[in-house]
Amino acid sequence: MQRPIRKGTALLMADLDKCRSAIVALAARLGAPDDHRADGLDRTVSAHVTDLGVTFHGHLHDGVLDDIVTDSPTSAKIRLDLSSDDLLLLADGQLSLGSAWLSGRVKIHASLSDLLRLRSLA
Repeated sequence: MQRPIRKGTALLMADLDKCRSAIVALAARLGAPDDHRADGLDRTVSAHVTDLGVTFHGHLHDGVLDDIVTDSPTSAKIRLDLSSDDLLLLADGQLSLGSAWLSGRVKIHASLSDLLRLRSLA
């Protein structure tokens, strides 16, 4: 059962369409104009939304996440496991990736160098 989350005074219910929009919004935050922290980064990325049982796959390169699909069986170099609620909060900037990872709300499977790179991006 999905839990509603509070954004200001409104309650949101995370569903597949909202999660897809959140992935795009989160990608836009990573690739902000004039932000060159992600230059040279070229990785496949997946985000498994645990409560919906869906995994988004994409290609992160130079701060741009594209080719976002939900039906790719390939293993990504950077893998995230998180709830739909936490995905919405990350995309909205109400939750930082670093604190979510340290508290166990988001699980990240990546090399040490990719972890450090992600932490600097978020």
